Amino acid sequence: MIRAYINQFLCLLSVNFLPLRSGCRLYRKFASLDRCAFYGRRFFFLATAPLLLSREGSSEYSNANSLQAVEPDESLLVRTKLRKVLSKSKAPGVLRLAFHDAGTFDMNDNTGGMNGSIILELDRPENAGLRRSVKILEKAKSELDKVQNVSWADLVAVAGAEAVSLCGGPVIPVQLGRMDTSIPDPEGKLPQETLGAFDLKKCFLEKGFSTQELVILSGAHTLGGKGFGSPIVFDNTYYKILLERPWVSSGPSMSSMIGLPSDHALVEDAECLRWITIYAADERRFFEDFKRAYVKLVNTGASWRDA
Repeated sequence: MIRAYINQFLCLLSVNFLPLRSGCRLYRKFASLDRCAFYGRRFFFLATAPLLLSREGSSEYSNANSLQAVEPDESLLVRTKLRKVLSKSKAPGVLRLAFHDAGTFDMNDNTGGMNGSIILELDRPENAGLRRSVKILEKAKSELDKVQNVSWADLVAVAGAEAVSLCGGPVIPVQLGRMDTSIPDPEGKLPQETLGAFDLKKCFLEKGFSTQELVILSGAHTLGGKGFGSPIVFDNTYYKILLERPWVSSGPSMSSMIGLPSDHALVEDAECLRWITIYAADERRFFEDFKRAYVKLVNTGASWRDA
């Protein structure tokens, strides 16, 4: 019994110190496991391990039914491999890749969504430049497939989340289990960057997203060098600059350097402006709301493998 608790304790330590010890034998042992009990309660065990070990003979702790096994974070290995191929300079393209795969969802005909179809759609004009991001992820996928099969849909979803956190944004938990499609999604499903606020809200509504979620997800434009602060820092600068409207006084030549026409349109809409003002003043709230909106985005339209 005492050996079992020590193994659980070591397993938890390997999770918490993974970024520093990813090459050690303990990590490799952990990575080979299909399931690692108690991961979801790692802080509980780290705090109470001495108590558990000292009470080996107690029937309360020796009864296996008294300890509820928790599903591990299955994306841990995926995230670890992705961190080896990602960098801040590559993050904007990878996040864009996730948005373009998931953003094709349409509630009207239940097509599109996060299904890995972006791999089959790289020649489309709206996906120009994304082939580089796919090649980056191919390096991680080739390594992952030696250990466990990972769908493109899962890989892209997790990679987008890692791109955000790598650049200083929130840590976003992403569930695995999406299946890839074998056919491209219908064309013309992504929101066009020339849309006004009314049409943008309508477009997002048809995908199951509210006006608030439209504004939240648009905040991803803080990455990528469109004039919203540092291109490799994920923060709420996007909203602050929208409120300043620098394109109004900068003239036509500079206007195209600061955001897209769709970005400019948001601040001219009263409902969007309300949320822009909120997120400009409260970065913590933006981070929390972006986490939820991103998870919804990468889950929408996905087909899931059976548990």
